[in-house]
Amino acid sequence: MQKLLVATGNSHKTDEIRAILGEDYVVSDLKAHPDLPEVEETGITFLENATLKAVEISKQVDGLILSDDSGLEVDALGGEPGVYSSRYAGEAGNDAANNKKLLHELQGEDSRTARFRCVMVLAQDGEVLASFDGAVEGRMLSELHGEGGFGYDPLFVPDGYEQTFSQLSEGIKNQLSHRAVAMEKVVAWLAASSR
Repeated sequence: MQKLLVATGNSHKTDEIRAILGEDYVVSDLKAHPDLPEVEETGITFLENATLKAVEISKQVDGLILSDDSGLEVDALGGEPGVYSSRYAGEAGNDAANNKKLLHELQGEDSRTARFRCVMVLAQDGEVLASFDGAVEGRMLSELHGEGGFGYDPLFVPDGYEQTFSQLSEGIKNQLSHRAVAMEKVVAWLAASSR
């Protein structure tokens, strides 16, 4: 079984990655390494932030490190919240405040097209091995729908569906999501490199 450390403290991301990878991988995250310093996301792109995290953690922990930086890009807002998705309203991880701010910013906007974007970086021993990206297109609603998921999931309806990511089953979301698209590429790369 291959071990993979996800460079995040976000258990939602870890659970999603674990579900996508299945039983062939032992997936852990930074909660297993509370002594590690937090890596500041000072990049202005998803790739820069994912690279910062993967490289820094891979200098301190042996084995394969996977980091991701992901977020929501709303066309009417010029791509915001983008890399600031988790701290859009100022406080990192406050989903309710972030959703409230987004709804306020979108008031009066007819165009609701958006996408979730994810960039992942695999690193080992302080070196980038590869990077991967994924996106899922959709539209933003004007009010929250559903109890599941996290972040902007209650506002985002993926193309081809009538329900938000919060309303769709975890299985469907894990097939469609930006993270799933990027993870598909990660899995293919890992399979090819282990031959």
